[in-house]
Formats: sequence, structure tokens, C-alpha cells
Amino acid sequence: MKNIFLLLVISSIFITACTTNAITGRSQLSLVSEESLQKEAVTQYNSILSKNTVVSNTTNKDAEMVKRVGKRIAAAITKYYSDKGLSKELAGYNWEFNLIDSKEVNAWCMPGGKVAVYTGLLPVTQNEAALAIVLGHEITHAVAHHGQERMSQALVAQGIGLTGDIFTSGNGQANNIFKSIYAPGAQVAVLLPNSRKQEYEADHYGLIFAAMAGYNPREAVPFWTRMASLNSGSKTPEILSDHPLDAKRIEKIKTYMPEALKYYQPINSK
Repeated sequence: MKNIFLLLVISSIFITACTTNAITGRSQLSLVSEESLQKEAVTQYNSILSKNTVVSNTTNKDAEMVKRVGKRIAAAITKYYSDKGLSKELAGYNWEFNLIDSKEVNAWCMPGGKVAVYTGLLPVTQNEAALAIVLGHEITHAVAHHGQERMSQALVAQGIGLTGDIFTSGNGQANNIFKSIYAPGAQVAVLLPNSRKQEYEADHYGLIFAAMAGYNPREAVPFWTRMASLNSGSKTPEILSDHPLDAKRIEKIKTYMPEALKYYQPINSK
């Protein structure tokens, strides 16, 4: 009986706390407010920056490029949402773009537009358009509330109380979940198939945002091919990974390309 009661409680939570994403149209579990996530993001983002070497964008061309590309992607996203009458979806966004000196091949975006790129990623992106593909992808995770969805799933899975502000109520578990879902590694995969669905959504809309920002979305295919080559020695079976296999991702990206190209207006990149 206890198990049945618990199942009914969990089911009721999923039914009453699901929202429809304004852009993707997909139903998402939403137990944590965007406002609280953005507040926590500011704290965690500043903490990460303070513990790492941030490359100055006033003296370093790569750091300046990260900021330039980031601003263009952010402007494209703002226009995309505005054109659809959804500007309120970006409420509270205060964009920041920083390059962190690290060999790690990584980039991420926290709620509220807190973005970091690692120098180890740049030899793989190789050019500004490929960097735009990555930033479009990572920022889509934030604006599409993917982290919010995964955190909500984790809270339910771990039976963490949902009353009040979970970040200020001394709930260490909640803070740990936030850190594991958002930067720097994002290794938590609560529901693996759903996580792969999020990855495809990030690829899809990330291409559109990069194209709107003036970057050729076709650059996504050679970039992910380079990533596939980089990962060739340490492949994880797809069933155990929250990211799609590289070959599947590339094929899926090709199907998104015609739509993305409709938004593409080239710019003269520096």
C-alpha cells in the first residue's frame, strides 16, 4: 500500500507540475522556478569564475571572439522569442560570456545567460562559425529550460522536499544537483532517453539561432565530425549515455539544416 500511495503521489506531481515549452511545444516537468534557478546560477557562476583563470577579452582575441559570438547569438535568440511574442520567456536574462583557461573541451550556459567556454574547445571549433554552433546549442539548453526539467526530475527521484526555496533552505542535495546538471561537467543523466531528446532540441534550435546570428549552420557537420574523431577512443554505448551517438547526431543535424538555412544571412565575421 505504501508503494501504491507513493506512486500516486509521484504521478500527481508529474500531472500538476508539467508545463508546455513555449518554443518546442514539448511537455516538461517544472518543479523549480526559473527565478530561483537564475539566482543560484549567479552564485555558482561567480564561484566558478573565481576558482579559474578567466581570459581577458580586452587583451586576448579568442576571449573577444567568445564575447562577440555570444552577444550575436543572444541577440538572435532575443529576436526569435520577440517575433513569436514570447519575450517574457527570457525575463531575468543578464548575459555574460567568459573564456576560461582550461584544456577541457567544454562550454556551457546556466539559467539567466551565464556562459563559459573553455580554451580547450577552440582547437576543435577551429573557427568562429563552429563556435557559434556550440554556443547556440548550449544556450538553447538554458532557454528551453532543459536544466530546470532535469533538476525537477532529480528532485522527484531523490525524494527531496519541494516547499519554499530549495536553494536557501539549507538543502545541500539541491545545490549538489544544480552543480551536477549545470557546469562544469553536467554528468547527471536522470532519464537518459529524455536527455537525448533535449540534446536533439538543442541541436535543432541552436542551428537556427546560429544562422540568425549570421553564422553558416552548415559548419555544424564538420564540427561534430571533428568531435566524433576526438571521442573515437572512448565511446560509450548510447543506452548508457545522455548524448546521442555522434553518427546519429550528425544525421539528425542534416535533417534540421534546410530549416536553419532559411534563417541564414551571412555576416562579415572578424
